[in-house]
Amino acid sequence: MQEGQEARDALDDEPRESTSRAALGRHPGFQEISPQVGQLDQDAFDRALSEDPDQALVLLGELTGATDEGLRRLARRLAARVMIDVARQGPARRRGSGRRATAPADRAEGDLDLDASLDALVVARAAGHAPMLDDLRVGIWTRPDTAICFVVDRSGSMSGARLATAAVGAAACAWRAGTDHSVVAFGVNALVLKTQDEARSPEAVTDDVLRLRGFGPTDLALALDVARMQLDRSQARRRVVVLLSDARPTAGPDPTPLAAALDELCILAPADDHEDAAALARAVGARWAPVVGPSGVPAALRELLDP
Repeated sequence: MQEGQEARDALDDEPRESTSRAALGRHPGFQEISPQVGQLDQDAFDRALSEDPDQALVLLGELTGATDEGLRRLARRLAARVMIDVARQGPARRRGSGRRATAPADRAEGDLDLDASLDALVVARAAGHAPMLDDLRVGIWTRPDTAICFVVDRSGSMSGARLATAAVGAAACAWRAGTDHSVVAFGVNALVLKTQDEARSPEAVTDDVLRLRGFGPTDLALALDVARMQLDRSQARRRVVVLLSDARPTAGPDPTPLAAALDELCILAPADDHEDAAALARAVGARWAPVVGPSGVPAALRELLDP
């Protein structure tokens, strides 16, 4: 396992295949979106996105790996914003490490909350005695609601569709969980692109996800164990592993015991290849939902996280 900056540096060292303009030309609308080498017409892309979101997102995923360096740079800059915009179709959680609340002073430690204790202080002063502790309130920080570890299967080929789906998934988890989320990409090894206790912008994390390329077989047991370790760092009341995968292991031990030991597991599976994901979910009492295309991720995530 590699995590944090070490994991991100590892992405730079991996061999990657680029997509030529000739190959990109097979996508409908490519010539309008990139009429010349090094160009990206954002208005044309926005029109394509409004007409067919999945087709446009898949093309954008492909553009982030274009051999045309200028186009690739523009596409990555646009993609981080677009994927986050698409992801924001679900409810957002309050950002930060927890919520401010009050508790009786005889049951919790904290600073006196003057506003919440004002009535008790006034009554006690009028009566000429000290206020009772159970009448006073102190400020405390409650644990955050939900922590998420988003786990991306990058074994095999990372096509434009898989890249876009993964990027929207990462952005959607960040939108829901705020800082208290992590992102793990796995094949035969695991890269933690954002640790649970690391402050990184959704744009930076989404860009890292878009740099992923297919790599090796699928060690699902390793990925789930790394996800567990990330969530162990969180103080949230609810800790969820969101797995984007067909859940078909081709390396490592049986992942079922590790899946069963997680607090909560939700699986986003390809709609056309979900049999193994459904079987794993049944075996461990997890929830799963099919994903047809990148734009379907927020709705699928709502179905899983807000049953």
